[in-house]
Amino acid sequence: MTYNPIKSSKKNFLRYIGILLLAITGSCTTEKPEPKLSFEQLLCNQKESPKAIETEKPVFSWIVNAEGFNKSQSAYHILVASSEEKLNENDADIWNSNKVQSTTSTFVPFAGTNLKAMQRYFWKVKIWDENNKASNWSTTQHFEMGLMNLDNWGNAKWITLTEDKRISPHRYREYKTGKMAKPLMVEGFAASYFRKEVTLEKEIEKVKAYICGLGYYELYLNGKKVGDHVLDPAPSNYDKQAYYVTYDITEAIKEDKNAFGILLGNGFYGQNISWKNDPESEKDLAYGAPTVKLLVKTIYTDGTTSDFYTDNTWKENTGPIVFNNIYGGDTYDARHEINGWNTLGYEDDDWGTATETTPEITKVSAQQIPPIKKLKTLEPQKVFKGSDGEWIVDFGQNIAGWVKLNIQEKEGQLIEITNTEALLTDGSDIFPGSTGGGANGMPQIYKYIAKSSEPESWEPKFSYHGFRYAKIKGISKKPDANMIKAVLVATDIDNTGSFSSSDDILNQMHSISKWTIEDNLHGIPEDCPAREKCGWLGDAHAFAEYALYNYDMYDFYKKYMEDIRTQMRPTKGHNDPDITFQVPTMIAPGKRTSTYAKIDWGVATMYLPWYNYLFYGDDAIIKEYYPDMKELTQFYLNFKGENGIMQDGMGDWCPPSWDRRKNPGAMETDPIISANAYFYDILGVMETFAKMTNDSTFESQMKMEKEALKKAFNQEYLKPIAGTEHKWYLSQTATVQALQFGMVPEEDITSVVNGLVHDIVEVKGGHHATGIHGNRYIYTVLAKHGKADLAHAILTTPDFPSQAYQMNSGFTTWPERQFEWEKMEGPTNSLNHPMHSGFAAYFYETLGGVRPIAEQPGFKEFTVDPVFPSHLKTNNIDISTPYGTISNAWNVNGTDFEMNLTVPFNTKARVYMDKKQKETLKINNEDWKTFAVSDATNDTLTLGSGTYTLTYTK
Repeated sequence: MTYNPIKSSKKNFLRYIGILLLAITGSCTTEKPEPKLSFEQLLCNQKESPKAIETEKPVFSWIVNAEGFNKSQSAYHILVASSEEKLNENDADIWNSNKVQSTTSTFVPFAGTNLKAMQRYFWKVKIWDENNKASNWSTTQHFEMGLMNLDNWGNAKWITLTEDKRISPHRYREYKTGKMAKPLMVEGFAASYFRKEVTLEKEIEKVKAYICGLGYYELYLNGKKVGDHVLDPAPSNYDKQAYYVTYDITEAIKEDKNAFGILLGNGFYGQNISWKNDPESEKDLAYGAPTVKLLVKTIYTDGTTSDFYTDNTWKENTGPIVFNNIYGGDTYDARHEINGWNTLGYEDDDWGTATETTPEITKVSAQQIPPIKKLKTLEPQKVFKGSDGEWIVDFGQNIAGWVKLNIQEKEGQLIEITNTEALLTDGSDIFPGSTGGGANGMPQIYKYIAKSSEPESWEPKFSYHGFRYAKIKGISKKPDANMIKAVLVATDIDNTGSFSSSDDILNQMHSISKWTIEDNLHGIPEDCPAREKCGWLGDAHAFAEYALYNYDMYDFYKKYMEDIRTQMRPTKGHNDPDITFQVPTMIAPGKRTSTYAKIDWGVATMYLPWYNYLFYGDDAIIKEYYPDMKELTQFYLNFKGENGIMQDGMGDWCPPSWDRRKNPGAMETDPIISANAYFYDILGVMETFAKMTNDSTFESQMKMEKEALKKAFNQEYLKPIAGTEHKWYLSQTATVQALQFGMVPEEDITSVVNGLVHDIVEVKGGHHATGIHGNRYIYTVLAKHGKADLAHAILTTPDFPSQAYQMNSGFTTWPERQFEWEKMEGPTNSLNHPMHSGFAAYFYETLGGVRPIAEQPGFKEFTVDPVFPSHLKTNNIDISTPYGTISNAWNVNGTDFEMNLTVPFNTKARVYMDKKQKETLKINNEDWKTFAVSDATNDTLTLGSGTYTLTYTK
C-alpha cells in the first residue's frame, strides 16, 4: 500500500474535529442514547398485506431489529382501523388493544369487532423493550378479507362445457397400464374456452376478481392473462374443499367495454384416464367434467357497486388444446387456433352457450399457499442423436415443468416431445423406465401441430412433467436454445434458509436435496413429478424438517393437513371391528387412494402439526386437528398384539438394493419394528398435545402407553450381537430410531451405539443399510454419540450404497431406489423422490447445530450445539424464524474454534459448551460471563439477542 500524506493529514484533521465534538456533546449530556428498535417486517397470518383472509381472528406478528444485546419485548400495542385516517389511538374503530404486557411478538390474535368479507383493514403496532422503552409506531400495513362463505359468491354460477367440438385427429392418446394386453385410445375431457363482454359505465375505484377452477384454469382480461400463476388452483379433495384465487384487476380493466376469457383444463379434477387398471374398470377417478366459477366485484368512485359473474350467458367453444392430461401432457393443434377469442369485438356467433352446473362441493376457501409459477428457464446443455436418429436434448438438471418451443416447420407437421429423466446406461438413447407410464398408463409426451410454415411459439398450460431429457421428433434441423428450453414449474415457496461448508460434497448434496423438494411442490408435497404426482403421507413427513429449515412451509403444511383430513375414510378397528375410526389413506388428496394409512405413513397426521409448531410456534394447527390426531392414535392402538407391539407397518421404504418383487429381503427392518419406533415417538407428541389442550385423561393414557411400548419394544427387539459385547435392534434403521427417539435404556446406550457401528463398519463394510426411516436420522444419531467422522464417511463414501454414490452416478435429484445403476439397462422407478432429502436436516441440526425447543417453540429459544467431522473447517447456516434470522457461521483453525452467532430480538440461544471449552471461551473478546444472561450449567450458557463471536481453544 502506498502512503498518501494528503489523505493522512485530512484523516488526522477529521479525527481531531471528531474528538472535539465528542468532548463538547459529552459535557452537555449525562445519558447514553437509548438503543433503537425498528420494525423489519409486519405480518398478518404470516403474510405481508394478505389479500383474502378467511378467518374471523387473524393473527399478527412482527420482526424487530434492536441494537445491543439481550434485547426483548415487554409489551405491545396494536391498532386496527377501517381506514388509514382512523388508524390512531383515538379513532381506531376495529381494534385498539391498548398496551398489553406481553413478550409475545408472534401470532397475536385479533380481538376486535367483527371483520366483514371483502373489506380492507389497516393496522400498525408499537412495542416496549425490556426496560419499558417504547418504539415508534410501525409503518401502516393492511389486510383484506376474503369471501368468507359461499353466500358471498352471490349470483355467480359454475359453468362447464356444453359441447365438445374437437375434430383434430390428434385429440387421442394411447393409454396402457402394465395389466393391459394392448393400449386403449382415449381423449379425456376437452379443454374449454369461455368468453363474455361487459361494460362498466362509471368511474372505477376498485375491481377484484375471485375465481375457482375445478380443474386448472387461466383467466384473461382484454386479451391478456391475469396474473402470473400457472396450474391454478392447488389440488384438493374437491368434493370437500376447493380453493379460489383473488386478483386485483383495477389497473387492467377499462372504464368502458371489457372482454373476459377463461381457459379451463382437466388438472386433477377431470382425471378420467390415468389410474384405471384396465378398460373395464368401473372406478372413475374423475370428479366430473371441469367447471369454473368467477365473480368480479366492482366498487365505483361514487360508492356504488356492481357484480359480474359466470352464468349461462357466457359463450363457449373448444380450441387448439385438443388433449390435456396431467400425466400424459398437452396436445396443441395450432390449426384450430381461435385468434382473439378473449378480446373485444371477437365474433362469437358460432360459439355455443355454457352450461350451468352444480358440482358436488362442500367448501370453497381462499388459497393461502403460494401459487405455482414458472420459476426458472433452462437451456440445452447437450444435444445429440439417439439410436433411431432423432434428436435428444439434455438440459443438465432433472426438473418438474415443461418445454417451450420456437419452431418453423410446414403446416400440419407434428412435433412430438418425449420427456424422460434418464438415458440408457450406455447413453445411446432415452430410457423411459422411470417415466414411461407403466404406473399411470401414459408416457410423458407433448405434441404440437404446426399451423403454417412461419415461425411459431408454444408452451403447455395444463400438465407438467418430471424430466431432464427431451427427445424431439418431427423437426427439420438440430435443436438449439432458440428452438427449445425447459421451464421449471412449481409452487413458489420462499427459500428462507441456507447452508454451506468447506466440504464441496456436502454442498452439492444440499443442492440436490433442495432441487428434489422444489421439483415436488405442486400445491401438495408429491412423491415424484413424473409417474405418480401423489401426496404419499410417509414421503411427506420424511423430508418435512429439512424443508422447514429451508423454506416457508407455514401455510403449505396447514393446507396439506386439510388434504389429509378430507381424505379420511371410516375404517374398522383391527382388534375390535365393531369400532369405526376416521382414518387417512396412504395418499392425500385425490381419488387415487390406496389402503388405510399404515402407522409409519399415517403418523404424518401428527408429525406435520408437530413440526409446524416447533418451527413456527403457532399452536392453532394443533388445536384444529387435535380431535383427528387423537382418534387416529386410538386407531393405531387398536393394533396392539399380546406382546404389546402394534401389529401394523409399511416399512423402511427403499433401502439399498430393495425391490418388492425381486429382492424383498433387502429391507432388513421388519415393518412392524420401524412403525412401532415411530409410534413411540408419536405417543410422546400426543402426550404433549393433550397437555396443551388440557386433556388430562388422554395425557395420562399417552404417558402410560408410551412407557408400556418402550418396555415391550426393548423386550421384543433389543438383542445381543453374536460374537460381540454389543447390542442392537436387529437392523440399522431400528437401532437408529431407538437411539433417536430415546427408547434405549440408559445403561444400554453405549452398547447399542457400538452395535450400530459394528454393523456399519464390520458387517456392511462402511455403508448404511437404511431406507427413508433410518436414513433421516442415522448421520445425526452417529454424530450425537461421538461418531461424527463415521457419519461423514458413510455419507460420502463413493462406493455403493451412499448418497455420494447416487450423486456420482450423475443424478441431479435423489432417485427413489438405491441400486447399482451401472449394472442396469437404465435407472428404473422415479429419479426424483424428496423422501430421500430428509437426511439433509443433518446439515442444519447437527453441523450447524441449531434446533428449536419444544418448550419455547418457533425458535423463541433454541439450542446451539454444532457437532461435526474432524476434516470440516467451516460451516454456515441461516434459518428464518418468526423472530428473524438465526445465523451461525463457525470455523476451525488448528485448535482454535470461532463461532459467529446471530440471535434475533426477543429470543434466546442455549449454547452448549463443556467445562474445558469454557476455560478458554471468550465472547466478543471479553469474558463470556459478561454476556451470559443466566447462570450457566456445566454444559450450557444462555445468550439473549445480539451478534456474538465465540472463541475457544479445542
